[in-house]
Amino acid sequence: MSEQTYSSMRTAMVESQLRTSDVDDQRVIAVMARVPREEFVPAERRAMTYIDRPIPLGGGRALNAPLVVGRLLKEARVEAGDKVLLIGAATGYSAALLAELGAQVTAVEEEGGADIAVPGVTLVRGPLAAGAPDGAPYDVLFIDGAVEDVPTALVQQLADGARVVTGLVDRGVTRLCAGRVIGGALGLNSLTDIEMVALPGFGAVKAFTF
Repeated sequence: MSEQTYSSMRTAMVESQLRTSDVDDQRVIAVMARVPREEFVPAERRAMTYIDRPIPLGGGRALNAPLVVGRLLKEARVEAGDKVLLIGAATGYSAALLAELGAQVTAVEEEGGADIAVPGVTLVRGPLAAGAPDGAPYDVLFIDGAVEDVPTALVQQLADGARVVTGLVDRGVTRLCAGRVIGGALGLNSLTDIEMVALPGFGAVKAFTF
């Protein structure tokens, strides 16, 4: 497909998926309209780039649908200069969006994942649940997928007042959640049920939700 075709598809994604589904942060809409998602999708799956479904990457991993990424970005309320710990970097799409918002991004992905070369993004290889303690403390924890647990190891890498966005699996239902770390404790609000790709290596939920 041509660059113009991808650009048209990206515009359609913004208008039909984001604006109609509670992604109303104009900064988020602007970066998602600007960053070429197709550059972060395997060549054999680029026809799927802008559909409202997860894109399989192999090895049990997948890219979240654009709407999921948009909702996470909206709830994260990233400001220029924020230090963001991104868990589940995959091919680097969310990392690129966060960097476009002005964040200093530390992106964690398992060994053997795709190479990521995005300005403003530091890639750390290792278990997703371990995070990247060498770069702590972080202002935002952005978990780009659904987990059954937000581990204490990740919470301990966050500054007091840090914002957290994630998907939580609760009795088979995946919910978009957002909250903060106050006094070393994580509190999460459940916002909406949403289809989100699962991330490996996380156990049962320990975070307080309400």
